[in-house]
Amino acid sequence: MPNNRVAAVVFVFFMAFTLLLPGPTLAVENEPLDEIISGFDDEKPEVSEDAMQDVLEGFDDETVRTDTGKLEDIKTSSVFSLDGYFKVGASCNFAHHKPGAGETDWRGLSRLRSELNLELNARVSSSWQARISGKGAYDFAYEIRGRDEFTDNVLDNYEKELELGETYIQGSLTKNLDIKLGRQIVVWGKSDNIRVTDVLNPLDIREPGLTDIEDLRLPVTMTRLDYYIGDWSLTGIAIHEIRFNKNPEYGSDFYPSSTPPPHEDKPDSRCKNTEYAAAINGIFSGWDISFYWADYYSDMPHTRLVSAAPPRTEWKHARLKMFGAAFNQALGNWLLKTEAAHIDGFEFFNSPGREYSRIDVLAGMEYSGFKDTTLSVEAADRHINDFDEALKLAPDNAREDEFQWVFRLTRDFLNETLVLTLLASTYGATGQDGAFQRFSAEYDITDSVQISGGVVFYQSGDLAMYRNIGDNDRLFCEIKYSF
Repeated sequence: MPNNRVAAVVFVFFMAFTLLLPGPTLAVENEPLDEIISGFDDEKPEVSEDAMQDVLEGFDDETVRTDTGKLEDIKTSSVFSLDGYFKVGASCNFAHHKPGAGETDWRGLSRLRSELNLELNARVSSSWQARISGKGAYDFAYEIRGRDEFTDNVLDNYEKELELGETYIQGSLTKNLDIKLGRQIVVWGKSDNIRVTDVLNPLDIREPGLTDIEDLRLPVTMTRLDYYIGDWSLTGIAIHEIRFNKNPEYGSDFYPSSTPPPHEDKPDSRCKNTEYAAAINGIFSGWDISFYWADYYSDMPHTRLVSAAPPRTEWKHARLKMFGAAFNQALGNWLLKTEAAHIDGFEFFNSPGREYSRIDVLAGMEYSGFKDTTLSVEAADRHINDFDEALKLAPDNAREDEFQWVFRLTRDFLNETLVLTLLASTYGATGQDGAFQRFSAEYDITDSVQISGGVVFYQSGDLAMYRNIGDNDRLFCEIKYSF
């Protein structure tokens, strides 16, 4: 790795894990399936809870709770239950140099954010339930540092936030048919770290690298129908709310340019812009498979020419069509996963009037043969078909193949009250297109109080989202009270 400091820290962290690892345990032939795959964490099966518990017992069902079409299990004897959390998190940048005249000084405290999240659940009947959730947040760092130091874009989008979260009603129309209406999150695919077929919900990537994808998805309003036939489920979705990624704003330390972006042409949430999706999911003894189709808007805009004289550009979101599939196979202490997608409809500034298609392929594996430890590696390649060399020029800055790989090492201590994690996300074989490494620890003081913290190292690269972010290395910490 080009950054010797990062390489040294990675080596020390990895050696500390290695010295604490016992020898691997081998699976016993004919061992029950729930024991063979116990310890893996699969967040994304889109099947009924009964089938999920029978076939993949031991997997984490946190995401299954939000993604399954079957009724969620609200563990309460009363009609209503109120849950939520309050947390305070801080980030401190330690690698920035003294800024030039007129530039924002990002040294030191960059975030001191308090957040309150409330979730009201209601069980209307044995087959119908509802949820209302929302959060409010305020970042005191801007008041402490001086609000005049920051651009209006940064203050408007980072200082305070009030947002409606997952809010829906869910129930059974017949024995085999469920419906879910409202703001919700639907997770597609098998990967925990790289998105290939997981295209329905946008992400909050304003401060990348600090948390996992599962905590970054933004809910959107949709109507979802799930029909169950034995080991299979069929899903149909209409997405009514058109919503895109929360990207770094102009003036933030993650915004890749010193000039403001052009106007962004966002389609509204009218009926004609409704997005559509469908899925077929099957889960069997030791393996599962899914097929996906989606007609949706790209979360990332492209630049297009509005007028030549005077020259004026704008950002626009292309309408895409995706056909994809995902597959999981449990083999002893190994979990093998793969995803593939064909996406059509990409547009570029330097090739006006022409649409391009792209093929995304992912392969990954997890190993849980070490006690209290999970190791995983995932790699993906995104290939633009019939690539034109003109697409390499600004403002497209595209490449024929975009390669990404992610390594994760997680180990539990003290009866799972302490969790240490190393996550390295890299674009290009050696990080030439950009990378980050996160070292973090989470400790449960009580069942309700958790503290966490760590450090993130960034590496600048050729990709637009990683350009000029190499000095954004930061320490972070958080305390969270759940109720």
